[in-house]
Amino acid sequence: MKAAIKRIVLMLQFFTRIPINLRLGASAEDYGKGLVFAPLVGLVIGALLGTASFVLLHIFSRSMTAAVILVLYIAITGGLHLDGLGDTFDGLFSNRTRERILEIMRDSRVGTNAVLVIVSVLLLDYAALSQVSDTYFFRIIILMPMTGRAGSLVSSAVSTYARKEEGLGKSFIDFCGIKELIFGLLIYVIISLLTLDFKMWIALALPPVSAFLLIKAFSRKIGGATGDMLGAVCELNQCIFLIFSCAFLG
Repeated sequence: MKAAIKRIVLMLQFFTRIPINLRLGASAEDYGKGLVFAPLVGLVIGALLGTASFVLLHIFSRSMTAAVILVLYIAITGGLHLDGLGDTFDGLFSNRTRERILEIMRDSRVGTNAVLVIVSVLLLDYAALSQVSDTYFFRIIILMPMTGRAGSLVSSAVSTYARKEEGLGKSFIDFCGIKELIFGLLIYVIISLLTLDFKMWIALALPPVSAFLLIKAFSRKIGGATGDMLGAVCELNQCIFLIFSCAFLG
């Protein structure tokens, strides 16, 4: 139980900018096995965004609320996964060798492909949040971050690490296995069932599948995955969930 609580707090510290000033003395194994709680961390982020959206809708229009919610999302997460999204597309769209792609992904400078993909994803997120039906708006806001972090869980569990050298992504990929995937998805399913809505269940069934397909497509190019790719899958998974919800739920 103590290990579980420690890993939940660790995931909150890593995935958010929520001020939790605790020194946990975490190991690489704690990071990897802690991913089992990624959907739960996503729900915490979603609860904060849902509360904010409830207040904002009493002040602003739906479109303005959607814009502010995305800004708050970036503030809460520190843009962590958006950074990974940009680095991933800078590398993969460079049309270079495997070694050069990995170098580009590690480069702290932001390239054209990174800017284009980040802007595109945020625009799609904004459009979907602006258009989804009032009936589902709050549930979509609350569950959106969970679908993204579930994507990182799936990606870590089914991947091998692409780099020879150490990195935080290696901790996630090496120590997050099938056991963590099963229990993490169990948490995801339980939270999903609590929506008590069949159409929501269908929408929430998509993210684990899309995450698997995305990470396999990314990994094929460099023979494995990196921490940046886990972040990219998180953001793309959320975007796919929002677009599908907009189309399917109205």
